[in-house]
Amino acid sequence: MGLKRSDTWESTAGNPSALQTLRKFRTFQSAGKHAESIRLVNGISTRNGCPSPECHVSTSQIQGVPAVTELFPVIHEDAELLVLHKPAGLVCHPTKGDVYSSLVSRVRLYLNPHAGLGIASAEPQMVHRLDRETSGVMVFGKTDAAALELRRAWETGFVSKEYWAIVHGHVPGDEGLIDAPLGPAVGSRVAIRDAVVPGGASARTRWWLMHRFTRPEGPFSVLRVRLDTGRKHQIRIHFQHAGFPLVGDKIYGVDEGLYLAFICRQLTPEQRRQLLLPCHALHARTLWLPWNGEEREFGSRPEPWFRSFIRGEPVEWTQDPFDPQ
Repeated sequence: MGLKRSDTWESTAGNPSALQTLRKFRTFQSAGKHAESIRLVNGISTRNGCPSPECHVSTSQIQGVPAVTELFPVIHEDAELLVLHKPAGLVCHPTKGDVYSSLVSRVRLYLNPHAGLGIASAEPQMVHRLDRETSGVMVFGKTDAAALELRRAWETGFVSKEYWAIVHGHVPGDEGLIDAPLGPAVGSRVAIRDAVVPGGASARTRWWLMHRFTRPEGPFSVLRVRLDTGRKHQIRIHFQHAGFPLVGDKIYGVDEGLYLAFICRQLTPEQRRQLLLPCHALHARTLWLPWNGEEREFGSRPEPWFRSFIRGEPVEWTQDPFDPQ
C-alpha cells in the first residue's frame, strides 16, 4: 500500500505508521519520541539539564583531550538497551584521534566514565552500524545477553528500519522498488565504492514519496526508504543507479573525486557548492525490533540542516566537529 500523501512533508514527520508494512510482532510500545540530551555539566552527566548520578565524567582528567559538552542524544535506556541518535559525521568504530572521535568510544565513556583514563571497562555491544555521514537511531546492548538477543533479531530478519532521504530530482510516481545486485565498483578510484553489477549480491530497496520541492539549485524529493536487504551503501548506490543520487553524497553523487578531495581536506568552495550539504542527506528515522515479547519502536528527528534544506533555507558549511585531524 502506498503512502498517503499530505500537504507538506512535515505533517507526516511524526507518523511512522503512515507506511503499511508486514509486522511479525503486533504489540507496540513506543519509546524515544523526544530524544534526551546528554550533556556534561561540571563533570557530571545530565539528562535534559538534570544531573544523572549514574554517570560521572571529569573531562579535565583526560589529558590532551578538549572538553566535549555532549556525547550523544539518548532516545531510550534501560538495564539492557541503550538507544541513541548518532550524529551525522561521527564514525561508529574507532579509527584515530581522541576518546570522543567515534560513537563506540563515546558509548564506552558514557557507560563507564573512567574509560578515557586508561581504566579497564566493559566493551560497548554495537550490533549494527550506520555510515559516517548517516544520522539517526542506533541501538546498543548493555550486557552480553542483550547483545546476543539483538544479533539474533537482526540475523533472523525481525528488525525493521525506515530511512528518510533527500535526492536530486523529482522522482516519478509515489512509490517504487529498486531491485539491482551490488558488488565492487571495478576501476573506481575510491576503494570502498560499490556499484550495481551483473551477478552481484541481491539487493532490493523500496521507497515512498513524502514531498517534492524546488530550490534555486534545482528539483528535489524527500523519500521514505525501507530495505529488503542490507548491503553496504545500498540506498546510496540504488538511487544513484536510478538517476536520483542523494544530496551531498561525496562518493555516489555527481563526482567521486569530491570524496577524494574531502578525505584530503582539499574541498574547494566550488566543490562545496556542488555538494550543497556538508553530509549526505540520509537519516535513520525509525527502528522497530522485538524485545521481551513486544515490538519496540524508537524514532529520531532529522538534524536541523536536513530540515532546513527541505524548507528552502540556506545551509552553511561549518568545520567538521568530529574530524580527529
